[in-house]
Amino acid sequence: MIKKSILLLFLGLTSLSFGQNGPVGHLTIFSEDGDKFTLILNGEVINDTPQTNLRVEDLNQPFYNAKVKFADQTLQDVSKNNLMITDVDGVFSDVTYKIKRDKNNKTKMKLNYFSSIPVQPNFIPASNVHVIHYGQPDVPPVRGGVSQTTTTTTTQTNGVNVGVGVNMGGVNMGVTINDNMGGGAVSQTTTTTTTHSSSGNHHEEDESVRGCTGKYSMSGANFSQALASIKNQSFAETQLKTAKQITNVNCLSVDQIIQIANTFSFEENKLDFAKYAYDHCTDPKSYFKLNDIFSFSSNVDELSDFVQSRQ
Repeated sequence: MIKKSILLLFLGLTSLSFGQNGPVGHLTIFSEDGDKFTLILNGEVINDTPQTNLRVEDLNQPFYNAKVKFADQTLQDVSKNNLMITDVDGVFSDVTYKIKRDKNNKTKMKLNYFSSIPVQPNFIPASNVHVIHYGQPDVPPVRGGVSQTTTTTTTQTNGVNVGVGVNMGGVNMGVTINDNMGGGAVSQTTTTTTTHSSSGNHHEEDESVRGCTGKYSMSGANFSQALASIKNQSFAETQLKTAKQITNVNCLSVDQIIQIANTFSFEENKLDFAKYAYDHCTDPKSYFKLNDIFSFSSNVDELSDFVQSRQ
């Protein structure tokens, strides 16, 4: 009977832990001009070190009051009340906002909505994005190692020894019960917690990815998400900016560059992007394949001249 009660209690606790994980959204904010900033959500400082491209994951509220403070103190702080983490239907999303300078006042900053995609459970952020999980401290990256999060509880009641080990991150649980009847009533609880850290979630430097020759291009799943984000933009200028933002921090194959370029209706945007993407191409020797995306020979010639100048 005692064993059964303890097992039911353990299952209830673990069910409660998992049940608290409701829907969440993610927020990315990047500075168009590379200005480093600190983000404050609902009065809480998110990143201790100013960043130019920041992603906050596991946000569980549909709206936040946001404030952005800049490392360059000549730039004005910018605030945005009711910053949305959901789409128009109230579904939590993976949203992106952009910081840009006012055209008429270079010290005045703006925080504008940029794009939104559905939350992807296995989404891998670009290499230059500093990632923070909401509610956890902003810690430096741990290079070449992972520490596990483990909570251990030991209880002795009326001679029954119960050991419970829970690793919530890896969903690894174990129960040990030693039934030694006849002991006194003693209750003792010991909890030990270590921080789970991964070098894949935090990055010390925000640098664009260039010189991609021979490197791996974006995975099929990540590229499909990126391409969908570009296509979802309503204006040609925004499409081009989104494509450049994605390309700036990823390596692309020639075929991926062609697919992105073909989303543009105007040849001048195709040419602009083809030039921009060259330094991010994994197989630049095959760049001649892009000649087929143009209707005008003048654009083919201009791209060919550009490629030769870069070799």
